[in-house]
Amino acid sequence: MGNNGLSRRRLFGACATLTAGIVTGCAVAQGDSVAPEATSRIVPQPVAPISAQPIATPQAAPALSPAQVAARHAGTIPHQWGVDLPGITSGFPAAGKQFALTFDACGGPGNSDIDHALIDLLIAERIPATLFLNKRWVDADPARVQRLAANPLFELANHGSVHKPLSVSGRSAYGIAGTGSAEQAAYEVWDNHQRLTELTGRAPRFFRTGTAHYDEVAVAIVNELGETPLGFTVNADFGATASSAQVKRAMSAAAPGGIALAHMHRPRSGTAAGMAAALPALRAAGFTFVHL
Repeated sequence: MGNNGLSRRRLFGACATLTAGIVTGCAVAQGDSVAPEATSRIVPQPVAPISAQPIATPQAAPALSPAQVAARHAGTIPHQWGVDLPGITSGFPAAGKQFALTFDACGGPGNSDIDHALIDLLIAERIPATLFLNKRWVDADPARVQRLAANPLFELANHGSVHKPLSVSGRSAYGIAGTGSAEQAAYEVWDNHQRLTELTGRAPRFFRTGTAHYDEVAVAIVNELGETPLGFTVNADFGATASSAQVKRAMSAAAPGGIALAHMHRPRSGTAAGMAAALPALRAAGFTFVHL
């Protein structure tokens, strides 16, 4: 566990055994990517030493309430849909060969476990990551969330309340129906925003919707609620369905300023083993891993 002095048991506690089943909701289609010209408001930050630190005070509330944001967009008809739309941040201006890792925890039946091997790898190698937590995963073990928040390697981010694609018209992705109105979209973001803030004392800065799909009205809603919609440049594990060799191969496409999307809630997947092979190789090639 390195210098944090915490055993895995103390850091995370016991988790339920993963229920066998088909991955639902977190998969992103192979081949989806972000245009090279996509820019961001993200500024890479250095990682503090691994030690418990006081939780920061909550960020200021957005100018408008969720109800007010929803009312502004009520009845607006969207015309775009996908994982790479204007307003979604899918990269950052890198200083050298910097790269960012993000891991989703999707929650719900069969999806509320934790991949201890993956988390142990990040801690042992002192690799920072942004963890996108769904409210169902959060509510399955709130103390686990607080322990993750106490480790400065990890920034906790918002992965929605019930893991729906973010839409104002009910549009679906991978067979999962999206939120059906501006109001539903606003509270898909806000309910978990409040829950994470309550548990950790720190308001999440970033949001990724279930399936990573948005329409352009939903993107505006996220921004107006004070969070940054986050995309990706490398789809590393295809909803935790990829083998370790596929994860390693996907990660070989890492480029400076890129963001990897993978998952942390399926310990029987190939994600941890693939990352264990890929991340040292990227470091050997001169990459450094940074917080968003």
